[in-house]
Amino acid sequence: MKIEFFKTALTKALPPKRPLKTFGAALLAAAFFFGHALAGGGIEVPIKPSPQGPPEGWQVKEWKGKADFNVVQEDFGPAIHMKSEGTSSALYKDVDFELKDYPYLSWKWKVAGLPRGADVREKTRDDQAAQVYVIFPRWPAMVNSKVVGYIWDSTAPAGSSVISTKTGNTRYIVLKSGPDGLGSWHSEARNVYEDYRSLFNDEPPRIGKVSVMIDSDDTKSSAESFVGDIRFSNAPPSEM
Repeated sequence: MKIEFFKTALTKALPPKRPLKTFGAALLAAAFFFGHALAGGGIEVPIKPSPQGPPEGWQVKEWKGKADFNVVQEDFGPAIHMKSEGTSSALYKDVDFELKDYPYLSWKWKVAGLPRGADVREKTRDDQAAQVYVIFPRWPAMVNSKVVGYIWDSTAPAGSSVISTKTGNTRYIVLKSGPDGLGSWHSEARNVYEDYRSLFNDEPPRIGKVSVMIDSDDTKSSAESFVGDIRFSNAPPSEM
């Protein structure tokens, strides 16, 4: 992960607002930001094709080389296809709601190629094929904002929690590691509210952005992945 991206993203994040007073109001506000309110208390982060390649409504950040994002159609719906050839880039989308209202984040991802020898624990090898971030702006953004990242790493063991070697306000949870499961879709679900409290020992502020990222610049290798079906809900996905 490249901290400059999150500095830029967080600087542009919407300022905190007072909590909405009713579930109905919260759902309407979330639907405004995301575009799709779902039955049973869920909000889908839309992935809509656009002529430019990246999904409509998402912003692109490039650190090294040219970003390679496009939208593909899968059995469950549209997904973001990400490629990296010694490059580093990210997509992010503005969101704004209280995490307590929708604490569960779920998504599907597939990795087709891992960056060779990458390891989130090593600053000079900090590349990952698939990364999903939840960003929490808190003024001043460059100092106090927090980031929770869920990653598929090449080397760091699955289940481990890692503090970023580049910024102490970014915490990773390694969900998958190594080549096991490459080429297949996997479903993930996390209670981001509980993850935030565990990682930072604090109550989370409002969510400001969601991001997906791919990079292989540190290892000077390549990576490829897909991410889709991103949504927040007020109950575990298995209960909806």
